[in-house]
Amino acid sequence: MVDRQYRKLFAAGIINGIGDRFCQIALLALIYRLTGSGFSVGIMLGLRMIPFLVLSPAAGVLITRISRQVLMMTTDLFRGLAALVFLSIHSPEDIWIIYGVSTLLACGEALYAPARKSSIPLLVHPSELLKVNSLEQVMSGLVLVVGAAAGGIISALFGPQAAFILNAASFFAAAMIVRNIAFPPVMKEKISREDSYVKTHQTPSLLDSNRSRSRMLDCILSSVPLQVVIAFELLVPMLNGIDNVLISVYAVQEFRLGDAGIGLFYAALGAGLVASYAIGHLFSGSLLKGGLVCLLLEGILLMGLSGIYHAWAAVAIYFLISLAGGVGAICLDTLLMRETPLYLQGPLLGMLTAWSQGIIGLSMFGAGVAIEMMEPRMLGLAGGAGFIVISIVILMYYARTRSRKAA
Repeated sequence: MVDRQYRKLFAAGIINGIGDRFCQIALLALIYRLTGSGFSVGIMLGLRMIPFLVLSPAAGVLITRISRQVLMMTTDLFRGLAALVFLSIHSPEDIWIIYGVSTLLACGEALYAPARKSSIPLLVHPSELLKVNSLEQVMSGLVLVVGAAAGGIISALFGPQAAFILNAASFFAAAMIVRNIAFPPVMKEKISREDSYVKTHQTPSLLDSNRSRSRMLDCILSSVPLQVVIAFELLVPMLNGIDNVLISVYAVQEFRLGDAGIGLFYAALGAGLVASYAIGHLFSGSLLKGGLVCLLLEGILLMGLSGIYHAWAAVAIYFLISLAGGVGAICLDTLLMRETPLYLQGPLLGMLTAWSQGIIGLSMFGAGVAIEMMEPRMLGLAGGAGFIVISIVILMYYARTRSRKAA
């Protein structure tokens, strides 16, 4: 049975995630309607990633100094107020509001995401990590299914303003749920994974930042699986930006499905993440191999998607892509939490979030530029091939490093 406090964290993630997805779907459709440009979509998505470069490492430090509860509540309330500003958008001249407020929302997410993810090992027993990381994919899937599908319908029927109001309300509601979570404090002494989950701790003393960085580096150098996870976080986001830009372009331009099509494709991605819950446990004994195999499958499916011309076939492909991606995320997230001491997870997750989201931002900006110069399907084919190459490179690095250590 999953800990009651984690269930509250799960509920808060569902609520603010669905609301945020309402807003994102409405914004993607609105900006495409106002400008008719995939480049503008790329700019908006790229700008949303920039704050992660600066604020996610700061979040990793803040987690060691202030309450996770306070940090998550504050960012939810801030994002709720910021979302209401979208109500002032009425014409193409207001496009700067979309860019500016999207960036502010990303600032809140850059602080919220590492705090939330590093809370998971605090709230659950180590033996439950694989199950809980599977539930995290279910949460992401439900957010996409409900948020994307309903967001597309609400935006089409009632206009984007309704989605913006619901988004703000969801942030305020999530903040109230987080307020009722009992977070145990984290001891800063070195903690073994077997007894890292405890209900009571002594008030922590702060780690010296240089000492923390040194310990983190030692932890990474001593763990080949952790090195693979970090390589994954550095390389895969270089191509994720292509997918984020193409999903809107495919729905509107290639399949002529409009706002509802964007929601439909995102809902297919969400259904795949929910389905990954039933499969993730099959890789409990081989988390690393499972993650790499799923990455390879994603690449193959993305290449196949570029040659699909029937909308329902594309929906099925998106479902399978998300299923593979969800299982891969379950494997790699569980591996990271098992390989990293509890007191280092906040700073490490902050750095990884900054790297991955910053790279995705650059990738989305580059995809927005590329889509003005080449056919969307050709860009999708290149992105899928890139996933295959990355999976092979990481696998070769892992095999070579293991053989070297064995020798």
